[in-house]
Amino acid sequence: MPDLAPHRLLEADGTLIADSPLPVERVADLFRRMVAARTYDRKATAMQKQGRLATYAPFQGQEAAQIGATAALDPQDWVVGTYRDAAAMWDHGYPWVNLILGRTGDERGGCPPEGVNVLPPSITVGAHMIHAVGIGWAAALRGTGAVAMTFFGDGATSEGDFHEAMNFAGVYATPTVFVCQNNGWAISMPRERQTASETIAHKGVAYGVEGVLVDGNDLLAVYDVAQRAVAKAREGGGPTLIEAVTYRIGPHTTTDDDRRYRPDAAVEEWRLLDPLQRVRAYLAANDAWSEEWERAIEEAESEAVEQAVTEAEAMAALGPGDIFDAMYAELTGPLQAQREASTGSGLDRT
Repeated sequence: MPDLAPHRLLEADGTLIADSPLPVERVADLFRRMVAARTYDRKATAMQKQGRLATYAPFQGQEAAQIGATAALDPQDWVVGTYRDAAAMWDHGYPWVNLILGRTGDERGGCPPEGVNVLPPSITVGAHMIHAVGIGWAAALRGTGAVAMTFFGDGATSEGDFHEAMNFAGVYATPTVFVCQNNGWAISMPRERQTASETIAHKGVAYGVEGVLVDGNDLLAVYDVAQRAVAKAREGGGPTLIEAVTYRIGPHTTTDDDRRYRPDAAVEEWRLLDPLQRVRAYLAANDAWSEEWERAIEEAESEAVEQAVTEAEAMAALGPGDIFDAMYAELTGPLQAQREASTGSGLDRT
């Protein structure tokens, strides 16, 4: 049975309470990635308010849960995430420009570069977990050694797709790592009202899947449990369900008013547990952080996101005729006939 106390290595003030699974230099690099992710998150939120993006799901406060988990993966592994997992997707190679395009409604954002093993963000709650299990099962059958890591929120564990995915993964011992970011709220439904399970990690017991509870705002602890789960899956030991206890500081999406259902005091309490501040304090105690260094990171990552925005907004709009090129490598006979019939009608102009 999973422990009821979340696994933790870093206290809120940055004090290390056990051996670190990573050298300080690697922690500093992961901190850089967390800063990059937060920079993107803030810019994307601002862009949505400017009308330049459609509805956006901010993830501030969940950077350690995402970056800490993906840091345990190899390039051959897969990430299957949701609309709130931009940090995890980007950290495994999915470009900012693709994420921005997707948020403008441009389907070209869903086509990652060759060799980037990341599926497009899933909007349907829970359904993507089944895909992750299938990817893991295929990797096992082929003997590639690849692992599929899938991210989802606490609310998704009430979806039938979660149970189907967990059951199949348990029966077939697929190399799948389930990462539940328990941020306390399934939109406006608090965790205690959407499941009676003592912890979400306990849900794995019924499927013969190991469940692990971890402090999702502790970068080192998340990496620690993730790297063990990935190693186990890669060696044929089957899936793991990781519950990362964290909090979304912002609203569910930019169309949501979270002030209507949760008290400001609770949000402020979680701000004190900011995952970036925790790592910042740890690095400072090890003479591996300075204000100038972090400011330089913010400036560089801000420029990188701005370049991605410029590239996305400069792309020529798709025309009706592009539909013929969007489905198959080679057009079928009926589609070729339709394309020829549309020539001159205006439908084939791009």
